[in-house]
Amino acid sequence: MDLSLTDEQRSFRQAAREFLDAEAVPHRAEWDRREAVDRGIVARLGEMGFLGLTLPEEYGGVGGDHLTYCLAMEELGRADSALRGIVSVSNGLVGKAVLARGTEEQKQRWLPGIASGALLGCFGLTEPGHGSDAGNLRARAVRDGDDYVIDGSKVFITNGTWADVCLVFARTGEDGPRGISAFLVPTDTPGFEAREIKGKLGLRGQATAELSLAGVRVPAEALLGEEGEGFKIAMATLDKGRMSVAAGCVGIIQGCLEETVAYAKERTQFGRPLASFQLVQDMVAEMSVDADAARLLCWRTADLVDRGEPFGVAASKAKLFASEAAVKASNLAIQAFGGYGYVDDYPVQKYMRDARVMTLYEGTSQIQKLLIGRAETGVNAFL
Repeated sequence: MDLSLTDEQRSFRQAAREFLDAEAVPHRAEWDRREAVDRGIVARLGEMGFLGLTLPEEYGGVGGDHLTYCLAMEELGRADSALRGIVSVSNGLVGKAVLARGTEEQKQRWLPGIASGALLGCFGLTEPGHGSDAGNLRARAVRDGDDYVIDGSKVFITNGTWADVCLVFARTGEDGPRGISAFLVPTDTPGFEAREIKGKLGLRGQATAELSLAGVRVPAEALLGEEGEGFKIAMATLDKGRMSVAAGCVGIIQGCLEETVAYAKERTQFGRPLASFQLVQDMVAEMSVDADAARLLCWRTADLVDRGEPFGVAASKAKLFASEAAVKASNLAIQAFGGYGYVDDYPVQKYMRDARVMTLYEGTSQIQKLLIGRAETGVNAFL
């Protein structure tokens, strides 16, 4: 579906697909089995421009609009969602937060490395006791002269053991969202430790970590924005992050569709191709419609972002629909593949495992429904 795409956008999408088909698709099963992608892929993603999309050229980025960014996230989701997570967290959550709220010194220090892949960022928001309830997180940053001293724990942090900088959200004031601030913390700071979480259902190739901060001392210049603005920074950043997750889910749906069609045309039962059976075509039709619907929800969100209009509710709708549709598409794909879909010689079981977390992170499906419901009714169900 090429509706509204420019020649440049089509060319980028084609180049991204060809690159990922050569550099990622042949290795994704191996990466999944060993629970680690090849670290060298990060630099190659930087060379291809994935990590610099929407970041200005003056900070080492490649520019581009958010529709192009969605195209990139879709192709990454189709190839291997672990790679999509690496890119969208480092570029989309950390890089864009620095671009939006950072000082000139912070932008010069972090953005060129993030854009090239020489540096990776991670987003330190979720805690062991506070996921959806991020406004009540317990990590604390105490002012000590010209420094802040941070103590606390974070969990399920993508890029956590690979990152060079962590955007840490910690409490500097009163209880609740207004007491939270954001800090750019180099991960080699004494007292900062990361432990990789193994045994995940999906996204096995990306480094997901539990973080411990014990007396981590950073200068006041590490503060991103002003004191007490951390929760606003996190929520504004996650709105764009939800668009990225949604676009990655479009890639999962598209991957399920393409794999199912190819298999159904090749596989025969009862003397004819699977593709000739009506109930198999029903599965294919559902995937095809959901792919287009999810894609258009993502593209609408990207268009709103690029035009500078409010996009938070649109991002929630895209994330809710696309993530649930990705789980559905992967389930249908496994059903079409039969027993072969249940083993990792075929990619559809990986699509299912990767899709399942998309309904959880960067705001669960239930949180998205509350955000959409609040926008429709004007009534806040969070209280």
